[in-house]
Amino acid sequence: MTTGYRTAADLPQVIPVFPLDGVLLLPRGDLPLQIFEPRYLNMVDDAMAGDRMIGMIQKRAGGDRANPALAAVGCAGRITSYAETSDGRYLITLTGICRFSAGEELAVRTPYRQVRSRFEPFATDLLEEAPLAGVDRPRFAKALKRYLNHRELDIDWDTASTAPLEALANSLAMGLPFNASEKQAILEAEDFAARFQVLTALLEIDALDDDDDEPHPLQ
Repeated sequence: MTTGYRTAADLPQVIPVFPLDGVLLLPRGDLPLQIFEPRYLNMVDDAMAGDRMIGMIQKRAGGDRANPALAAVGCAGRITSYAETSDGRYLITLTGICRFSAGEELAVRTPYRQVRSRFEPFATDLLEEAPLAGVDRPRFAKALKRYLNHRELDIDWDTASTAPLEALANSLAMGLPFNASEKQAILEAEDFAARFQVLTALLEIDALDDDDDEPHPLQ
C-alpha cells in the first residue's frame, strides 16, 4: 500500500477521532465502517476534503456521557474506500496507517473531537511489511483451531493457509469477538511479534477446555 507516509513526521499532528468501543484498527488492516451519526458524517466530509485521516480509538473510564475519556493509544487510518447510500449514510473503509498516543484534546468548533497525536513511539508501523522474526506460527495455528472449535466458528482454511501472516492476524484480531480491553491489549503491544503473541495467548485462554489436537491446514 503506497501512502506517502514514510516517517512519523509525515503524519498530521492533529487528527479527528472516532471513539468506538470494541472496534479495532491495526496498521495495514482494513476496517469497513457504516457512518450515519451527523457529527461523524461531518467528520468524514472534512477528512475527505483533507488528508482522509481519522483516528480510531476506544473509550476508557472517566469523562461524561457526551465526551467519555479516551484510551491512551489509538490507530490512525486513511479512508481508502468511500460510497454514499441513497438515505445519506457513508460506507467507508479505513486502512490502518500508524498507531498514535492520544495527547491533548483540542477545544474545537467541529461537532467531532480532535486530539494532538504522537506517532513517534510507533514509527515502525510505517514499514511496508511487519518483521516476522519471533512469531510462533504452529502455536498460533493450534490455538486458533481450538478457539474456533470452542466458539463453534469456522473460517476458510484454504484462504487462511495461503494468506500473509500479518494480514491473517490483523483480520482475526479485528474481527473475532474479543472484548474492549483485550482489543486494546492487542493494539498496545510493542510490535507485530508482540501483537501476535498477545493474540495467540487470548486464543489459548478462551479455549482452555478444548482438547482437540488434530492437525490443521495452518501447520
